[in-house]
Amino acid sequence: MIGINTVVTIIIAVLLFGVIILIHELGHFTAAKIFGVKVNEFALGMGPTIFHFGKGETKYALRAFPIGGFCAMEGEDEASGDPRAFNNKKVWQRIIIVIAGALMNIVLGFILMIILTAQSASFKSTTVADVGKAIQVESGASFQAGDEILSINGYRTFNDYDFNFAISRYAGEPMTFEVKRNGEKIAIEGVTVDFSNVGEGDAQYAFLVQGIDKNFFTVIEQSAKSTVSIVRVVWASLIDLITGKYGFEALSGPVGTAEIIGQAASQGVNFVESLNNVLWIMALITVN
Repeated sequence: MIGINTVVTIIIAVLLFGVIILIHELGHFTAAKIFGVKVNEFALGMGPTIFHFGKGETKYALRAFPIGGFCAMEGEDEASGDPRAFNNKKVWQRIIIVIAGALMNIVLGFILMIILTAQSASFKSTTVADVGKAIQVESGASFQAGDEILSINGYRTFNDYDFNFAISRYAGEPMTFEVKRNGEKIAIEGVTVDFSNVGEGDAQYAFLVQGIDKNFFTVIEQSAKSTVSIVRVVWASLIDLITGKYGFEALSGPVGTAEIIGQAASQGVNFVESLNNVLWIMALITVN
């Protein structure tokens, strides 16, 4: 018997993927309309048609299986003599129509990041304010307040999200930090992170970092950086899979992704936090 939590998880996952697919296909659709391409059908979902209506020259349809969607343009799959067919448009116009879907997904991800980022009272920088108990340095140069962390084991850190990802990625092995101090780049080698010695009530992060004041411009800046960061995280994780750092059993298909979405939705202490968790995963999926 399927539990209520499983049902809710499935509904959330279907709606989430539906929005991502809809935005993607709307990108193709809008660009096609701008360049005068005839769109025969705009569909959300695949398989048998559940519901459809016609408006103008286009059929709009909802299909049975929520695993995709399409914007069927005249002359897209085979040559057409219609002057408004996709195949008869200029190359640069066809390129824009094709990439418009992915561009809309990036825009959606950026908007979601703005929603999430705007809720913060302030933002974390990558400039050290103090060093937590979990950080250990073998020898040589050590960290100082005011050090701007530029990279960890070569992984560039533009914001605190990059910073935390890099530390977790290389946890358990010596790391080399490149920092900027008084305008000069310094390498701090043999850095390890040991959270086992961090007691309850102590700082949960390896570093305490300086804050960034919140205003319109910093919200936009931090949102843009976070959008770029989640792309970099996925690519870095893909490299880790290929190089054997993680096994391929770590990959998730649609079912596993739905489970993760359900877990995220259930981990919030209230509705807003649960919604934010789901929006974060949605941003991760749509941008990548």
